[in-house]
Amino acid sequence: MSNVLRYKGYAARVEFDADDHVFVGTIAGISDGVGFHADTVTALEAAFREAVEDYVETCAKVGKAPQRPYSGSLQFRVSPELHANVARAAELSGKSLNQWGEEVLRRAADADAP
Repeated sequence: MSNVLRYKGYAARVEFDADDHVFVGTIAGISDGVGFHADTVTALEAAFREAVEDYVETCAKVGKAPQRPYSGSLQFRVSPELHANVARAAELSGKSLNQWGEEVLRRAADADAP
């Protein structure tokens, strides 16, 4: 079971509000607050698509580029020892550090995905 909706490169996490008996979602990965809600799954999916379309249109109207969730570039710091171990593991597997790292991160993310 997944609590995630995807549309045009955007994703949203969905929760159920038991007090109001509605599904509530927000677009993830952008700082602009874009939310939506509905009382059925079908209506929720439509509301999400509409929220994405409205967000992109509103940005165009005000002359602002819509935020994209993620660029695909990831940079972080690790200890020199870990860096050496990771580089060695990538080389021994016959892959570039980027290829190896993407595979490892994908497996970890898939294992933890909602």
